Amino acid sequence: MNDDVILRAEEKKINWYPGHMARAKRLLTDQLSRVDVVVELCDARIPRASRNPDLDALVKGKKRLLVLGKADLAEEGATRAWLAYYRSQGLDAMSFDSVRGRPKDVVARIERAASEAVARMAARGVKKTVRVMIVGVPNVGKSTFTNRINGASIAKTGDRPGVTRSNQWVRITPYLELLDTPGLLWPKIDDQQDARALAFVGTINDQIMDQQMLAIRLLELLMQIKRDAAIARFKIKEPDAAGLALLESACRGRGWLMPGGIADTDRGAAVILDEFRAGKLGRLTLQRAPETEKKAEKKPEAGPEQKSEHNEE
Repeated sequence: MNDDVILRAEEKKINWYPGHMARAKRLLTDQLSRVDVVVELCDARIPRASRNPDLDALVKGKKRLLVLGKADLAEEGATRAWLAYYRSQGLDAMSFDSVRGRPKDVVARIERAASEAVARMAARGVKKTVRVMIVGVPNVGKSTFTNRINGASIAKTGDRPGVTRSNQWVRITPYLELLDTPGLLWPKIDDQQDARALAFVGTINDQIMDQQMLAIRLLELLMQIKRDAAIARFKIKEPDAAGLALLESACRGRGWLMPGGIADTDRGAAVILDEFRAGKLGRLTLQRAPETEKKAEKKPEAGPEQKSEHNEE
């Protein structure tokens, strides 16, 4: 039995629902009565996988804005397709990135969502303070997003899941407050493709997974969707390799070797994941909107290269 077969046989299902998430869910539910608008933040690279299916029931009846965050790391055309898809489903959706994102655009969308509640209070002679809850899966960038809107680093941030463990209210203006909440997954992730996508972008704690296996699966996916960039970045000399052999090829190409020229697959796996998450391979979207997939089936002759355009907000 070769090494890749052994790796596949030992691959475990990915699930991560530590105790603090159950507490976070209770905190979120307790605070809902105090908020006017819920901003759901997902990752523009994996819009489907990074939306918690439990949120629909939890925030039912609240005005809602879906924000595709980290849009600077995703392909612009793919983000536009996802926005079109979500809007066709009746959702108010926009994209936002950490480089060009304009806080005033988000504030304007929040104010529009809360306009009815503001008008009702104004009719009674009261200037309403709009309270907004920011929700999303771990490490999706809620605290960074909150700080960006605020213009100062108030909410605690980090590049790993689970940094925010409690609710944090942040006053943006005298009449606008944001509530940054802990990242929340759901108890059982049935779709393991989505689970793997969440793991690729760092939503799931790395310590609970086999990093070599995760890096192998990421490399295999990159060789399908961004082959040239993966080959160039990791100096892969055996592009048709698969499984452990592909990871070892990347290790040899980048010089991640142990004494005797043995591939240091532990180091290689860690760096591959880090470089992907940091956008070192360029803008990448791992999941396509349903309409995009249908168009691709109808027009198989279309080339992979598309003109670059700005994200639609």
